[in-house]
Amino acid sequence: MEIHRYEKAWFVAGMVLIVGFIATIAYGAVGPGIAMVDDSGGTVGADPIANGNWNSTDAFREPGVYRTGENSFDVYIVAQRFAFNPGTGEPVRLPTGSEVTFYVASADVMHGFNIAGTNVNVMVAPGQVSEMTARFDEAGTYGIVCHEYCGAGHHDMAGTLEVVPQSEYDYEAANSEQREQLRTLQGGDR
Repeated sequence: MEIHRYEKAWFVAGMVLIVGFIATIAYGAVGPGIAMVDDSGGTVGADPIANGNWNSTDAFREPGVYRTGENSFDVYIVAQRFAFNPGTGEPVRLPTGSEVTFYVASADVMHGFNIAGTNVNVMVAPGQVSEMTARFDEAGTYGIVCHEYCGAGHHDMAGTLEVVPQSEYDYEAANSEQREQLRTLQGGDR
């Protein structure tokens, strides 16, 4: 059986593309550490998140910033139509040089969580806790945006992350502001 030379050329080109795609995925997973969406952050029901019943979940805490070490923090964020809590209204404040693990859960529908100018970019599926870690070495203001269409007010779903110099950061003050915002949201805007 004779194979036409164009068929051979297309076969070779197809094989090169397949090998190239596999090599790209392998490099992305091993080199820069790009990970696929999974439930490594844990699972959580949407009802406890939507109702603010944090004590009934093992995989998620009350939204806010928690210091876990000298320069490490855990940040728990709830994405809900059409806000990030904390983040919208009152910014998330962190010091420079901090390593931050974000835990983001959805209270209603599929959302996205992207911190502009960083590699923090995940989908936030109801029932799962999206977890990612980033380091912030430079002071500045970073925008938080939802990149998954979540409803009519999707275009307004944004927040702010402020990274301030270590000398200007006050953990207790930043945390109390965020707790007050949470109480306000739970008390009336739902």
